[in-house]
Amino acid sequence: MALTGASGFIGLGLLRRWVEEEADRTIVVADLQKPPVEDKRIKYYRVDLTEPTADAALAAILKKEKCETLVHAAFLTNPNHDLTQAHEVEVIGTMHVLHAISEARVRKLVVSGTTQSYGANPTNPNFLTEEHPLRARARDRYLHDRVEVEKEVERFTRKHPETIVTVLRTCWIMGRTVNNFVTRFFSRSVVPTLLGYDPLLQFVHEDDAVEAFHRCVARDFPGIYNIVGSGVLPISTLLKLAGKPHLPILHPVAYPLAEALWLAQAVEAPSVFLDYLRYLWVADGDKARVEMGFEPKYSTKEAWMSFVGSRRLRKYQAR
Repeated sequence: MALTGASGFIGLGLLRRWVEEEADRTIVVADLQKPPVEDKRIKYYRVDLTEPTADAALAAILKKEKCETLVHAAFLTNPNHDLTQAHEVEVIGTMHVLHAISEARVRKLVVSGTTQSYGANPTNPNFLTEEHPLRARARDRYLHDRVEVEKEVERFTRKHPETIVTVLRTCWIMGRTVNNFVTRFFSRSVVPTLLGYDPLLQFVHEDDAVEAFHRCVARDFPGIYNIVGSGVLPISTLLKLAGKPHLPILHPVAYPLAEALWLAQAVEAPSVFLDYLRYLWVADGDKARVEMGFEPKYSTKEAWMSFVGSRRLRKYQAR
């Protein structure tokens, strides 16, 4: 089996899981950086998926190692000011992976997706199923690229029915070790909110997210699946549970302020991130439960409290 994005959260979590449980299998890692996990079963190949010859290089590796499954998790965890580089990593990198899969005749591909691709819109239904269109705003380049990635994967799936293709759309991942722009936003001493808006949010625990990917490597589940924790909670309740004060801001003020701070590189996300703190974008996890047998061990509340508890412990230890 092979893996791209071994330095990211999903990739690294899956790699550690494989090292613990897959005693007799070679694990091929194709990435820019050597993974921080040392094991004799790991074979590392330096591959830059943005290079023009990346598809040929990756195909040669997959053929040489006789890989039957590839997990593609080489995606950015945070929005990037360099839109060209972000597009190269996300979209062009995925196209190179798809070309390599086709050339090497890899049997199965598992792709990391996000429920944010549905977009946070005032017309969203209470629960977004996998059939709902991906409506992340075009001006949100971070998520627009992820939508384009899914379109490329969909085209590949239609063209190559012989390949088992699985896309796992995870909601925001929370837990002890997750560290990205979302967790850092909620780690602030005072959390900005939008006055008059209190949307429901859902999280999936880091262990459950890795379990979903591991399950799709071990067994065949072609198709698209939302990977979410059970239950939802409004932002106000989440902040109360965390003991976090919040600063309500009028949305006509918040959006231009957030965009100005983004352009000044003073914050980690552009103003469209506020849509996800304003509108509903809750995904339906029934398909994964029914077809994959995926039952998250942690609820949204438990995933959140795992994150909150870890931050409190770090703060205490830093004293």
